[in-house]
Amino acid sequence: MSGSAPELPITVLDALRPTTQRLVVNRRGSTVWEVESHRGHYAVKLGHPIEATADWPAQPWTAIAPAREGAVLHSLGLDDSAYGEWELGTWNLQPWHEGPDLYRLWEPCREKGSPVEPHTSVARGCVEALAQLHAKGWAHGDVQPAHFIIGPERTHLIDLALARGGHVPEEYDFPFRGCLVHYEAPEVARSVLATGEAEPTQEADMYALGASLLISATGWRAVEYPDDAPRPAQRRAIASGKRRPVRAPGKLGDLIDTMLSPVPGDRPTIQEVREALR
Repeated sequence: MSGSAPELPITVLDALRPTTQRLVVNRRGSTVWEVESHRGHYAVKLGHPIEATADWPAQPWTAIAPAREGAVLHSLGLDDSAYGEWELGTWNLQPWHEGPDLYRLWEPCREKGSPVEPHTSVARGCVEALAQLHAKGWAHGDVQPAHFIIGPERTHLIDLALARGGHVPEEYDFPFRGCLVHYEAPEVARSVLATGEAEPTQEADMYALGASLLISATGWRAVEYPDDAPRPAQRRAIASGKRRPVRAPGKLGDLIDTMLSPVPGDRPTIQEVREALR
């Protein structure tokens, strides 16, 4: 499956009747398409299981992740979305959001010797997007720079397949086994190492937001470990709670430091971060 992308399923084609379609992502377990039609402008995600290799175990959950995200979007009241099944897994469609992600937008800040500092207005937009989710009682579970799309009018928080906080149909649910390790809170890493699973929380989201802002502004991860270290070794480094001495420039520095506290209760809430950035 990694070599060639599947075509859009008939059910999606019938629902949207695309005028244009463009493959955006083709990776292990999923593909993402940008689709325009008379109905609107959409992102379409297809999921399929990941087969086992010499280096990776099989990952069947990737087949149902799009449907799980679709169920989350429905629970959050996003009517302009849909999800269903296809021959290799599940799919969802949701509104397309135009704009760069946080990491790409702040690229000039990371250039050596650059006088450009990260704009607090951009950080504020990311905070507002996460605050909307938290206000509805959900935790995202997979906060990372690529999931903040900085649009012309507002920032969108995408990729909600791992979110927890409301009802998800049992046939599309699966345990949370951690996220992209660079943004995993120490308590999440410890739980995954100990049991193979963890529980997404809003406190862990705040750590991930701080780590996202830090790496986007400076290019540095919050925790130091070799790039080629095995995943368990990366998690052990994060679980230790020890951070490298890196600070973001400008007004964000102190705030990010508190967000990256190894103690969940010491991190600010999303409302406190919002107030600090006003």
